[in-house]
Amino acid sequence: MTSYPPYIWAQLKNLSCDQLSSALLKDGWVFERGKGAVRQYIKGDGLHRVAVHYHPHKTYGPQLLRDLLKDIGWTEADLKRLKLIK
Repeated sequence: MTSYPPYIWAQLKNLSCDQLSSALLKDGWVFERGKGAVRQYIKGDGLHRVAVHYHPHKTYGPQLLRDLLKDIGWTEADLKRLKLIK
């Protein structure tokens, strides 16, 4: 996983659950199922899967956000393409 520089974390620290879910769908991830506060998304042939804790309009703590982005595998270029950072 690529470690993001501080200027990227400054932009991501207020990323909401809704924004992350929208970005996943925009990036080609498919909502597979949800149970309670956990939503599962798959990409491609179904071998790449990520579970996202979803609470509408809430933001993630720094550790959880770091782990989610690591699991998703987005690069800095991906974050810019998805308009999550400038």
